Amino acid sequence: QVQLVESGGGLVQAGGSLRLSCAASGRTFGSYAMGWFRQAPGKEREFVGAITWSGSSPYYADSVRGRFTISRDNAKNTVYLQMNSLKPEDTAVYYCAAGPGVSYYGGQYDYWGQGTQVTVSS
Repeated sequence: QVQLVESGGGLVQAGGSLRLSCAASGRTFGSYAMGWFRQAPGKEREFVGAITWSGSSPYYADSVRGRFTISRDNAKNTVYLQMNSLKPEDTAVYYCAAGPGVSYYGGQYDYWGQGTQVTVSS
């Protein structure tokens, strides 16, 4: 069993920055690939980005590429989502997930956090 807890969400103006954290409870955190997803009101869950167990070669959805950065600190059992140049359309609940490998599909992740709200005002 792996427990994931997101934090760092809040209200920010367009053009601003926000850093989300996802803390994992398991000592085997470094064995998992980590993904970030988001869900806006009335929308389906959307892939944001993911990172391998080693932290190399993170990849991103086209909508956030160049603005968002994923990193991880296995010693801290934590993965981060740095969000810059935020836009109102980035407003959503953001979720982190853990799975055996990097995937665009949420169904391939085994564990999910509870989500944290990000609201971007114009």
